[in-house]
Amino acid sequence: MTSVDYAAAFDAVPAACAVLSSDLVYLGVNRAYERVLERPRGQLLGHQIFEVFPGGPSGQGVQELRASLERVLAEGDVDVMALVRYDVQVAGEPGNYEERYWAAVNAPMLGPDGRVACVINRVEEVTAYIQQLRSAGAAEEWSPADQVEAAEAELFLRAQELQEANRRLRRARRRERQATAAARAALRRQQQVVADTSHDLRRPLTGLQTRLQVALTDPQADSRQVLHAALQDAERLGDIVSDLLELARLEGNAPFPTEPVDLSALVAAELARSDLACATTVDITAGIVVEGSAVRLARVLSNLLSNADRHATSLVQVKVFQRDEQAFVEVADDGPGIPANEREAVFQRFYRRADARSSDPEGTGLGLPIARQIARAHHGDLDIADRPGGTCMILRLPCTPP
Repeated sequence: MTSVDYAAAFDAVPAACAVLSSDLVYLGVNRAYERVLERPRGQLLGHQIFEVFPGGPSGQGVQELRASLERVLAEGDVDVMALVRYDVQVAGEPGNYEERYWAAVNAPMLGPDGRVACVINRVEEVTAYIQQLRSAGAAEEWSPADQVEAAEAELFLRAQELQEANRRLRRARRRERQATAAARAALRRQQQVVADTSHDLRRPLTGLQTRLQVALTDPQADSRQVLHAALQDAERLGDIVSDLLELARLEGNAPFPTEPVDLSALVAAELARSDLACATTVDITAGIVVEGSAVRLARVLSNLLSNADRHATSLVQVKVFQRDEQAFVEVADDGPGIPANEREAVFQRFYRRADARSSDPEGTGLGLPIARQIARAHHGDLDIADRPGGTCMILRLPCTPP
């Protein structure tokens, strides 16, 4: 089979073509490109395209070309430029520009990783066509100057309409890609939820099934003890299902009734109700009010307090304060803490660290994900502070204007 010298083939292509880097620097041009642009390749290679061709004083065409090249780099699609004016400086005459008209196609060249490595810039000069229109108008008595100008205007109008249609198509394609990406992400989340739920439900279901089989097959089994254990498994199943339903409602942005809530009083009430085993220090600024659901916010506070009490060595610290227009609730413990690389993971559904599984084997692994979703449903957030020793959870909520 005859081998092909692709470099020579590129140089012989009759269409004016150039290869630009991702920084829009000339990497290669063919002879037709040198001829059409009236520049030897020595003046082009290694230089940025807008350095060599900055455009004339009118500035026409520069923005269109830059936008086209950037679209190719960003989207990896061919971009067609309709008729555009792009003046070129006369060689050897700085500041003197010729009025030039072009049609261009910019195409991506992908690298081994599938990303855009270079851009192929193919240009075709159509200045002569415009000049013919003008000369025809001047030569024919029946074709006055205003008719020539009208023809030029019509030509530009159609070109601009084509460019606008291309822009609309690009916007529609971008929206379609975004919608597709969102749908795929939602599908992945749903698949993960199904997998996580199946995994977490399997244990209590298996336990329930085993206990019932024992009750049926072993006449010596203590039926009351079996039923009590089965009831515990059923209650755990109910807890998991309830938490999943609550999380689904929160992630679905289902509306819920709100009212002004005295956050300071709510924290104090939850502290009194929780009856923490560890010593507790409390610093609450009175009168901090937020808009929200007292029931859901109480659930967040209960979760934070119980987690801190469970993991603390000897002390839980609770602080409520206001900064600017934000209310903050900090719940800290002096326990082992959470490594930085796991601080986001604990907000994923069913994620449970080893120490959490040992200290609270009946937990569902949904408490913190639900707490964060409740905070975000109230236009706030729940995060873990970066501090040495222990864990500090920070609940942030917007304050209600006085």
